[in-house]
Amino acid sequence: MSKSLRTRAHRVLIQELRAARHSAGLSQQAVADILEVSQSYVAKIELGERRIDLIEFLQFVRAVDGSWEAILEKVTSTK
Repeated sequence: MSKSLRTRAHRVLIQELRAARHSAGLSQQAVADILEVSQSYVAKIELGERRIDLIEFLQFVRAVDGSWEAILEKVTSTK
């Protein structure tokens, strides 16, 4: 199995996370405050510099009131 960082599916994932944050009208700092992490943590995720595990993914999606199902559907349908 190859590394997932910087694959097309990973790019779609971070694009969808960023879009969910924008749809919620939240800044990176606002999401960071909700998650109790630094703004650079959120920025690195959105820039594709940092991978997130499943728990972090769910926390991020909950913070932006997004749909993990919709995000994963887009990621898994990526070719």
